[in-house]
Amino acid sequence: MTPASIPDTLPLFPELDRLLLEMLRSLSAADWERPTLAPAWTVRDVALHLLDGSLRSLSMLRDGHFAGPGPASGEYPDVVRYLNELNNSWVQVGQRLSPAVLMGLLEGVGPEYNSFLTSLDPAAPAMFSVAWAGEAQSTNHFHVAREYTEKWHHQQQIRQAVGQEAPLLSPPLYRPFLATSLQALPYHYRSVAAPEGTVVRFHVSGEGGDTWFLLWTSAGWTLGQHYAEGPVAAEVELPGEVAWRLLTKSLPPAEAQRRLKLRGPQPLTDPVYSLLTVMA
Repeated sequence: MTPASIPDTLPLFPELDRLLLEMLRSLSAADWERPTLAPAWTVRDVALHLLDGSLRSLSMLRDGHFAGPGPASGEYPDVVRYLNELNNSWVQVGQRLSPAVLMGLLEGVGPEYNSFLTSLDPAAPAMFSVAWAGEAQSTNHFHVAREYTEKWHHQQQIRQAVGQEAPLLSPPLYRPFLATSLQALPYHYRSVAAPEGTVVRFHVSGEGGDTWFLLWTSAGWTLGQHYAEGPVAAEVELPGEVAWRLLTKSLPPAEAQRRLKLRGPQPLTDPVYSLLTVMA
């Protein structure tokens, strides 16, 4: 089995920005107020959040500017609570911005943000770890890939709301999102024990999908691809059009049970329902 590597997402950010602005320019006034899969957020709110992510990253990571007190502790619930408060306060203030002003700001900050990401040493330690993958310390390479999944899935929330999902489901853009997000699988399965050599197959269907495997060894679960050594103990198939929603906590449990195809012992398949690759 070949280890599943974290993809190089850095070259994809400009295309993601281009598609975002192209889509936003096509929206009507009513489209900007449509609800999205992000709880209580409209299309406008999610676009504001995308802008905030770039501005906040430049301020903190490039300029060393941290405004106000941080989370109450480094514990996961406190960090999530802190981030939610930051996100919501920005969105509230952003209601003063017109769509035209918001698009102009997104267009202006995109190249600056992408240039900063390019300046990072991929092998150096990132300021913030990828907590949903169970890492206490991450490389900048993984940090950039995590940022790609953030930009990708928030844009896709807007696209889902206005019926323009297809562009981000193309293999060059969707597969890196999936490959990065599924790095969470070994950590997510950490409490699931199995006989040595047990393999669980994860397949995302559709043109942009792919197949991954979890292998249980004495060191725990290992994520890989191209497994051909023997039978698998369980299989999970995620439809490509909804896999991203499962990974970002926006697929209702009843719909997930209806859409996912599972085979094998429940202890090896049920954890997929709670798989989460965002801070929530």
